[in-house]
Amino acid sequence: MSLAPRTERVPRGYYYSFAQNEHDVLDSLALRHRVFVEEMGARIEPGPAGIETDALDEYCLHLIVRERATDRAIASTRILTHEAAIAAGGFYSAAEFDIDRILATPGRFLEIGRTCVDAAHRSGGAIAVLWNGLADLIRADDYDHLIGCASIDLRDGLDRAHAICRDILARQPVSATSRVAPKRALPAASNRLARAVRLPPLIKAYLRLGARVGGPPCYDPDFGVADVFMHVDVARLSPRYARHFLGTVRTPEDEELRLTA
Repeated sequence: MSLAPRTERVPRGYYYSFAQNEHDVLDSLALRHRVFVEEMGARIEPGPAGIETDALDEYCLHLIVRERATDRAIASTRILTHEAAIAAGGFYSAAEFDIDRILATPGRFLEIGRTCVDAAHRSGGAIAVLWNGLADLIRADDYDHLIGCASIDLRDGLDRAHAICRDILARQPVSATSRVAPKRALPAASNRLARAVRLPPLIKAYLRLGARVGGPPCYDPDFGVADVFMHVDVARLSPRYARHFLGTVRTPEDEELRLTA
């Protein structure tokens, strides 16, 4: 993988790259372990290196955002291409949702997962750089669809998770013919949370991009999260978002569309 970052759009202090060797992959996995296991309390069996991993990692591209001053990995996501998913036996999302209707849509799919950002770098710039890397890959290889599971941390309670899900489902739902069904429903709550809820950064980034929310969330007890299926149909991006995300002609209004958290 030799895509060069579009430096004119990368916030100062960060850069992205795709893992080129085992050391790079371990950097990504170690960050994931810090965020999901040490910070969020995920209950998983560690891999051979004592850090969070699963069978799909060997099939994935690993996109890493690093801090220029230290070269430290501060954000990452793993990417499963259409062809790699076939070799791996399917997309990760299919383990949590019935996505047959989505996959029946013509075109090539790209799935992202295990997206995480170091706690000290969640002000927005790191997520923006991560999306820049994804955009470059989509543009370079002509993918038609971006899919993935965006997580809602359940440490703040089921009421908050249900409130977030109601909010985003009302904003940008998929059509009835494209809805996905969770394989493990999120447990019920009181649904009495009336105040506005703050959306997780990754979900905000997806929505700003124009992603559609696939349907009700899936409960993941091992990671302690509610996962929401997100779908971006690249061909249906608005011209403004296409300019920003896919690197076509830029205008001053694009500065308003930075995918920050």
